[in-house]
Amino acid sequence: MRVANINGRLALRRPHGHLDVAEASGGRFGPDPQQAFADWDAFTRWAHDHIRDGRADAALTPVPGDGTVWGPPVPRPAQVFAVGLNYRDHVVESGLTIPEEPAVFTKFPTSLTGHEQPVTLPEGLVDWEVELVVVIGRRCHRATRATAWSHVAGLTVGQDLSERRLQLTGPAPQFSLAKSYPGFGPTGPELVTLDEFADPDDLEIGCALEGGEVLQKSRTSNMIFDVPELIVRLSSVCPLLPGDLIFTGTPAGVGGARTPQKFLAPGDVLVSTIEGVGTLRNPMLAV
Repeated sequence: MRVANINGRLALRRPHGHLDVAEASGGRFGPDPQQAFADWDAFTRWAHDHIRDGRADAALTPVPGDGTVWGPPVPRPAQVFAVGLNYRDHVVESGLTIPEEPAVFTKFPTSLTGHEQPVTLPEGLVDWEVELVVVIGRRCHRATRATAWSHVAGLTVGQDLSERRLQLTGPAPQFSLAKSYPGFGPTGPELVTLDEFADPDDLEIGCALEGGEVLQKSRTSNMIFDVPELIVRLSSVCPLLPGDLIFTGTPAGVGGARTPQKFLAPGDVLVSTIEGVGTLRNPMLAV
């Protein structure tokens, strides 16, 4: 099942269109995409039943086209966790040692944006970091590896855009601030539920400049701390809440680690893809 934020309204994406949830449910579920997480189990039961008996396809609106605003599938998460140095090849290109604990920071929720939404580049050196983003669907505290996936609503594509000058300013790195300019957390196009994947722990991941070079390419199975382990480690400290996001880290290929270095410029279009999840496209604009 694919859940989207289309023109600010909760929608189910189908092969030949999309279903407005508030209209199709007769108001049982409201139009606000964030409210789907208030009772994720009830929402997914209704959605699967609606799709299975054919009512969804009978009420489709056309495939979104020009003028459609794709918002982030989760527009207002209570918590946004992010993990650095979680692929071995990225650790190597950064000149660091393999971490024994996840390097955790946050991206502030105001950085979130959606598919096809432009990102205005601030002054500085803006880098790309394609990431698998995990969406929590059921509250958990002190999860185990055996139960971790059961707390996940689904997966989406993300970019942890980073302004490297600010990130390295001061006596300690400014990870959260440098990664939270408006638009620096693109996610989407959709949240994809786990029943869509044969193996959610092993997905091809990558990003490229549209019409240009491939920037990153790897598999999520190359994570140092996989999704269950991240959920275990994070939930051992913080209760994870429905609608929370976990940016799970990026593979090698970031611009700041290249020789010579390479960064995003106005006119670039960043295209980020994860196998079975989708393709996220974001144009870069000048200030």
